[in-house]
Amino acid sequence: MLIKICGITSEADALLAVGLGADAVGFVFAPSTRQVAPRAVQQIVDRLPREILTVGVFRDEAPARVVEIVNGIGLRAAQLHGHETAEQTRWVAERVPLTIRAFPAGHPDVARIDDYGATMVMVDAASPGSGEVFDWRLAEGVADPTRLIVSGGLRAENVADAIAHLRPYGVDVSSGVEAEPGRKDPARLRAFVVAARRAALEQGLDAGARPEEGAPFDWQEEEV
Repeated sequence: MLIKICGITSEADALLAVGLGADAVGFVFAPSTRQVAPRAVQQIVDRLPREILTVGVFRDEAPARVVEIVNGIGLRAAQLHGHETAEQTRWVAERVPLTIRAFPAGHPDVARIDDYGATMVMVDAASPGSGEVFDWRLAEGVADPTRLIVSGGLRAENVADAIAHLRPYGVDVSSGVEAEPGRKDPARLRAFVVAARRAALEQGLDAGARPEEGAPFDWQEEEV
């Protein structure tokens, strides 16, 4: 179970997330209360363990700019969370290590993720970062669960239900582990990680997520 903590705005919160067991951390470059500057993120990334999946989150950014930022500051993935076309997504995917294409629940293109060339597909609520929970039935059977990341209103109290419904590759949380927008709460973060790991084990899922396509991440090589 890949656990991604998104909306990281400080080195302290990035290290906290990693220390409490997160596999991935996300940095928002789109306009948001959690928006961060590339230079600041580079300083944070330089302090993180190499095995952590670092993700830049973009919304309707020029593809060339996405690639420039991701590769320029050493991120390991781009998450496209806007109206990027299949052609634009493929262009980015060909030039960065890993690509996550996000869609609101119920979007018809969730089932067409191969057309986008993305490694993984994220299903989120209609308003990303709002803390809203979507009807998980909208994501049932429309995406390969081994490539699916679930987001949207997750927190320690409901992440087990989301995992039981969808048996996804990973889960993504931002506001559900915050003390306030842009600042993570240690107790909530720890509770979320524990609940997600326990739910994955109860569902018979791998404790550590593994990509279905391409080479394993560095942190998975010893397990494969």
